Amino acid sequence: MPNKTAKPAAKATVAKPAVKPVAAKAPAAKPAASKAPVAAPAKAPVAAAKPAVKPAAAAPKVEEKKVVTQRQGFKANEFVVYPAHGVGQILAIEEQEIAGAKLELFVINFIKDKMTLRVPTAKVANVGMRKLSEPALVKKALETLKGRARVKRTMWSRRAQEYEAKINSGDIVAIAEVVRDLYRSESQPEQSYSERQLYEAALDRLSREIAVVQHSTETEAVKEIEAQLAKSPRRTGAKSEAAEGEADAEGDTDDTDGDDTTVADEAA
Repeated sequence: MPNKTAKPAAKATVAKPAVKPVAAKAPAAKPAASKAPVAAPAKAPVAAAKPAVKPAAAAPKVEEKKVVTQRQGFKANEFVVYPAHGVGQILAIEEQEIAGAKLELFVINFIKDKMTLRVPTAKVANVGMRKLSEPALVKKALETLKGRARVKRTMWSRRAQEYEAKINSGDIVAIAEVVRDLYRSESQPEQSYSERQLYEAALDRLSREIAVVQHSTETEAVKEIEAQLAKSPRRTGAKSEAAEGEADAEGDTDDTDGDDTTVADEAA
């Protein structure tokens, strides 16, 4: 009998150590948590590759902006004003290779002068080429024609240079001032040859631009200009500028630059 009771006690002591290995499995789960830092560095190269795509998409925008800047907004078939020649039309925008470099050019046709001019697109600002005047500016030029003519008390040769500079400036209001100052009505003395040449040049530049802006003919534009000139104050008895210049050249060489006066005042 004593031997039978002792055996169950021995089995109980053997079963206890079997529970301890189960508790020891808890530390084995820690290495699984350490896998997260390993996956994070793998994503970094993918994010770094994205900026490489952006410069490729931005490149065409820079080139397009450069082209627009050089052309100054001018387009083919558009009428423009070239200061030295007046109103012309852009027939095309072409490229030519000069000294191994490509050059973009405006091909401008001046129908009345039977002339074609090629202007580099990058030089339009330097030469003063501009778009047609707005209707409001054309109206201002026509209003200028109704004003009183103003003539400087200087030698004709100097005044002629000033008139020519205004004509070639491309400024429609300045050109209108030349037309106003050199205009002679039927009741006034006839113009000299040099006066007539400058007057006709200014009248031609002014009428051509007004005709294109108002979608009319040059003949109609000239009639409108002459109608405005007829409204200016009468200048009967005024001396011819060329005759006055000859008198200055003979004896009076004292120029009084900046002294503007009207023709009516001169006559008085």
